[in-house]
Amino acid sequence: MSELIVEGRDIALDQDGYLCALSDWSEPVAAALAQREAITLTDDHWQILTLLRDFYSEFQLSPANRPLIKYVALKLGPDKGNSLHLNRLFNGTPAKLAAKLAGLPKPTNCL
Repeated sequence: MSELIVEGRDIALDQDGYLCALSDWSEPVAAALAQREAITLTDDHWQILTLLRDFYSEFQLSPANRPLIKYVALKLGPDKGNSLHLNRLFNGTPAKLAAKLAGLPKPTNCL
């Protein structure tokens, strides 16, 4: 287990870098997690992170790639809900990395 220090708070992370407690998530925590992944969050990233958090609130799970793409397409349209756009934003691993940055558990069917 490792930790992240954000605004003077120790944030516990599991061995894969996901938050141990979903309640620790905030926008500054997301930005710090993104920085660890060499990503600067843009408005496009924030749209996806917000959608993922909404998805988790509704279904109590983090979606794998295919459901993530379908959900983004449903909510934001086909220009943003496609694998090319999401792979570009999240370094080729949109389901895993976006879930991590959104403060959600690792999708169960991702290695």
